[in-house]
Amino acid sequence: MPTRTLRRSVRLPRIPAWIPCPAGWIRRVPRGLPRAPGRILLAPPRLTPPPSPFTLLPMGDPAKRSATYEDLLAVPDHLVGEIIHGVLSTNPRPAAPHARAASMLGSELTGPFDRGKGGPGGWLLLDEPELHLRGGHVLVPDLAGWRRERMPELPDAAAFELAPDWICEVLSPSTEATDRTDKLPIYAGESVGHAWLVDPITRTLEVLRLEGGHWVLAGTWRDDARVRAEPFDAIELELGALWAR
Repeated sequence: MPTRTLRRSVRLPRIPAWIPCPAGWIRRVPRGLPRAPGRILLAPPRLTPPPSPFTLLPMGDPAKRSATYEDLLAVPDHLVGEIIHGVLSTNPRPAAPHARAASMLGSELTGPFDRGKGGPGGWLLLDEPELHLRGGHVLVPDLAGWRRERMPELPDAAAFELAPDWICEVLSPSTEATDRTDKLPIYAGESVGHAWLVDPITRTLEVLRLEGGHWVLAGTWRDDARVRAEPFDAIELELGALWAR
């Protein structure tokens, strides 16, 4: 009796038509074309993804997304977080000369301009307010001030959507480029009237005034100069107090 050989059909796993590889994408040759037994024929690789009804991203290039306020809340307390052009930026808390300059400047201005003691008053001044500005920007200047006619009372909120009339950035080597090239244009776009740049390393004060949507230099001083700097030129400021150790 002749021997019969039984063949059993084995279902192999389905291989996608397009397969990613380090060189790009390769395509499995359709059925019906000659191929070596047990091998899958692949067409030459292509650099761009294959046509698909879905959106495919290049391999190794994850989708970029804008930072959210939840990302900002997750920043550790020892860092200062900001969102600039959709990017989360973090910096360590300022060094002692930076903190000293900001504190002394705030104390020099608060009495005469916020409380009206020895000066005209009419301002509301704050340290490190969180500003929520147009375009999704979240900025934290070292100091900021609002004229009382624009903000009669301090709002009961953790952040401010009303742009200030004056800001001060105390510069440090790690933040100066961001303060000058990224944050100043945003402040200008929000019609902030004046910006002060204080550098405790070079012991200088730069005062910028907004004119026609652009910053112009109103004055620069250094070391122990006694200055009258707008918009707080109603009093004379002892610049040397900012660098005192």
